[in-house]
Order: sequence, then structure tokens, then C-alpha cells
Amino acid sequence: MAGKSLHIYGKQAVFHTAGGMCGNAADLVSSEFFLGFLESFLNHLRAADHPVLEQMGQQGGSALTVLQWQQLFAAICDQRLEDAALGLPHAVDFLAPQRRKALVEFVETFYDYWRSYDRYMVLTTEAGPGGADQRPYRAFNNSIESFTQLVRSIYRDFCENVSGDHPRVYRQVPAGCNAGFIAAPKASPMPADLREVLAGIPFIRQVWIDPPMILDPPSNTRTGSFRAVDRNPVAGLSLKREEWLCYPAQVGPMVIFLYFHLQFIGQGCALANLFPMATDRQIAAGPEAVFVYGAPSEAMAQFGDLPTVFFEDPSGLLIGAVPGEARFGYFGYLKKMALTLHNIAMLKRGRLPFHGAMVRISLRSGRTASVLIIGDTATGKSESLEAFRTLGRERIREMRIVADDMGSLRIGADGRLQGFGTETGAFVRLDDLQLGYAFGTMDRAIFMSPQKVNARVVLPVTTLDEVLAGYPVDFLLYANNYEPLEGGRGVLERFPELESALEVFSAGRAMSKGTTSATGLTGSYFANPFGAPQFRDLHEALARRVFEAAYAAGVYVGQIRTRLAVPGMESEGPHAVALALLELLDQQ
Repeated sequence: MAGKSLHIYGKQAVFHTAGGMCGNAADLVSSEFFLGFLESFLNHLRAADHPVLEQMGQQGGSALTVLQWQQLFAAICDQRLEDAALGLPHAVDFLAPQRRKALVEFVETFYDYWRSYDRYMVLTTEAGPGGADQRPYRAFNNSIESFTQLVRSIYRDFCENVSGDHPRVYRQVPAGCNAGFIAAPKASPMPADLREVLAGIPFIRQVWIDPPMILDPPSNTRTGSFRAVDRNPVAGLSLKREEWLCYPAQVGPMVIFLYFHLQFIGQGCALANLFPMATDRQIAAGPEAVFVYGAPSEAMAQFGDLPTVFFEDPSGLLIGAVPGEARFGYFGYLKKMALTLHNIAMLKRGRLPFHGAMVRISLRSGRTASVLIIGDTATGKSESLEAFRTLGRERIREMRIVADDMGSLRIGADGRLQGFGTETGAFVRLDDLQLGYAFGTMDRAIFMSPQKVNARVVLPVTTLDEVLAGYPVDFLLYANNYEPLEGGRGVLERFPELESALEVFSAGRAMSKGTTSATGLTGSYFANPFGAPQFRDLHEALARRVFEAAYAAGVYVGQIRTRLAVPGMESEGPHAVALALLELLDQQ
């Protein structure tokens, strides 16, 4: 087990190895991290005054030490309890029928305790043709897969050697690690002040996930916004490199290096379902933005009570940082900062960033159209499009997702609007999906806080080719989730002229659904607090040009009333929108 280590962060266990975890049961049971887990488990039982301790006679001065327990495990993994007792005196105490039964319960409880942790393996490798990242399947098979089999076999052998019986039902539960990473050092150009802090942190090159993953991060809502500051929040930080990883993400047309502390490893793992991983060539070319998620709190305190900040250095490189505190453990902080940096970069390139969902639709009649729905979080964008997919199944030939949450608009050489996406995955509320949809995709899904308000799932939904295709926009719609159909209001409304459209889109009104700390009817500039208000002057002029181009090209500009925030209309509202869109597309 040399060269291997274990870090514990709350209910997350992170194993580091440069190769296989261990060769056999004896190696694992004699390891330091097995001893550490065993000691933690024994302390857990004592703190809870668990009845199994009394049943085994393991209370007070008669209790075995953690080293004696380790010896007992090592002995019984290889032989029956009766045979182990011949060479291990303290094994004799468990030969009595009641204590034998209690010992089986002890092991069952230990197994459950182990599996109550989210377990991750980081397989570090050297760069080059012989590295594990060049043969990832073999590397994962020799590490995670073999480790899973070993843990399961130790548990089963121990129970059988104590009870003297075999199970009648075998359940292949996830016994090893839930996820794994192959990480390698990579050279990439970066300003000196960043290189001094971040050099040596390995880049994730492959990710292995055992779905469905069910995570419970320390926070499940996001508060406040991301602020521009006048100094680099990453310069001068002191980071323990063995506690960090970098996920090099392709966010739309740009590359962002997303550095995360291992206390947020679950959130870092979920990135694999959201953003494609940058290639070695892209890493060597350098990032267009850098984000440090989990920065030391004491260093971030200089930026106030809510230090979720970003900075643009003289070279134009965008740099974001969020502290390593439990209140920032919501995946939205990681995703939305990355998208904020993307949006700022797009503004500076002359593209208008949007907060919305865009799909390319092909009907069986031969008609095709690209529909972009802009709106704040939980306004019914994705819900309406999913209802469209379900209700229009007989009329739709194909629906391709271009953008699930964020993207950008460009005026093409022919004057038409072109829409681009950012993510290849979706981070969506479970409550707002079609009944059973998330469970139909369990083999790819990462669930977050399913037992809480704002329960979410992260799952892949499209490809990078679709995200970057740049489809012409035919429908530009605002998602209004709060207005009922009264006073002549319809499900679908077209804005006859530019100013009325800009008034609605720029106001960004929405009724909160509990995805952030905001409540009631809110408003945010263009429903996009992620870069647009921070660069409002630049955005204002660009937005007017884009909407002028939309009207000039004959784009249908209007709003849909999803009524997602109207009590009792959470399902019927998006369904009505979907039916109206189907009729509109047939008429175009």
C-alpha cells in the first residue's frame, strides 16, 4: 500500500494512488486507511452506544483495541472463526452463538458505515506515452474495478467465515468507489502570479463514474451574485497541491481551467456530466479563464461577506474565486461562475450572452426551426421544451438541444442571428421534470440532494458539435412564469415592435421557485445576472443591435406564459405552451 493515501472531508473519502489500490485482502486489511476507517467506525458505535457492542461484550475495559480488531479481520478473512481462534486468543470470545451472531451484525454495520461515505479514487500518473491516461480502461480496471471486487469479497468472506453459512441472495451493491479520476501534470502557459499558485496541480484526463450517483452537498441554494474586483483573488494564495484537482472544461467555444479543492470533489465530479473535457492540445494552448473553487477563506475575507468574485488581468485573462466554505458547496456556484466568465468573454467578442434554452426542431412535415427561450432560473424553459417533446411525439422528427441553460447570440454575415450553447449537460430541478424522466436516465445521472427543496440532477443531454454549430434563430421568446391567463393574456404573445420586446427582456421578471435565496417576484437585467449587469454598458448596446437584427431577419420575438410559479399550473402551464408552439410551428 506504499504511495497511497486517504483524505476525509465530511462524508467524502478520497483515495490517492499511483497504481492499483492493493493486491489482496491481507494488503487491504493491514493498510493504514483500513485502520483509520475501522477506528472511526468504532468511535461512531461508542458515541451512539450501539447495542451491538454490548451484545459482543465490547464495552469498558474488556473492549478490544483497534489493532486487535484489525488482527481479527485479517485472520477471519482467510479462515473460519473456529480456525482463527486457534491462533488468535481474542477470537475465542466470539465463538459463543450469540456473540457470533453479534459479530456478523457488527460487520454488516461496518459495511454500511463504509458505504455511507461518498468514495472517490484519484489515480495520479506521469505525463507521456506510458501514462495511465493513455490506457484509461486498463488503469480503471486495475484500480477501481479490482478494488470494488476486493471490498465486496472481504465483506462476504468475513460474514461466511463467522456465520458458517452462505447468502441466498447476492446484491452487487457499489462497494468500492463511486467515482474515479486519472490525473496527470500538464504544462500550460499562465501569468507568473497564477503559475506560482497553481503549478503542480494535476489535470483530470479521464473520469470514471458508477451511476446513479446520489450526492448531498452541504448547500442546495445559491445566494447573491458574482462581483468584479480590482485585484487578482488567486494571486498569493497558499494551496496544498495534493488537495486540489483541475478540470479543464470546454465551455462553449472557450477553455476554462476549473480548479477545485477536494472538499468539493463531488461537485467537481459532476462537471463531467456538464462540460466536455479539454484536449491535451487545448491545455497546452492555455486557458481563457481560470476559476479556483474552494480558495482559503481567510484570504478571501478581504472581498467582504460574500466573496464570490472575478477579476480581469491586463492580458484579458478572466480569474474567478469562491471560498472553501460549506455555504458555497452548492453546485450552482461552480457552474454559474464558469458561465459568468464565459459570458464576459462572449461580450468582449461581440456576442450577446443569454440565459436560456435553445433547441433545433425538425417536424415530420419537413419544417425545421430553432427556438430560443430566455428566462431566469425555474421559469419553465426546459419544462416547456420537454413538454413539447412529449406532446409532439407524433409530429416531431427530431429535437436537438443547442443550449440547456446558457449560450450566446451572434449576428452572422447574412444578417441572421446564430445561437450557440455552452454546456453539453443539464443541471435541472427534479420537481420540474416530466414524471419518471430522471429515473429513466439513472444510468447516466448524478443526483444532488434528492430529499431536499431544489433537488437537482446533472445529466448529459447534447454534444459539443451541437453546442458550437451556430444554428439560425427562428423564435426568440421570453419565459414568463408568473402571469396567469387573465385579461385577454394568451399563452403565446408576439411583440410587434423592438421597444416592447427590449422592455420585457431587459426587466427579467420572474417569480422565485426556491433555487436561490431570493423570494417573491424578482427582476434581473435580461434575466441574466451572470456577466450582463457587471458589463451593462457593453451589453446594452450589443443587445439593441441583436434585437434589431432579429426583427430585420423576421425572427418571431415574443413571450410564453409558462405559469410555472402559478399554484396548480406547474404541469399544465408548460403543456399549454408546448401545444401553442406546435401549432405556431405548423403555421410558419
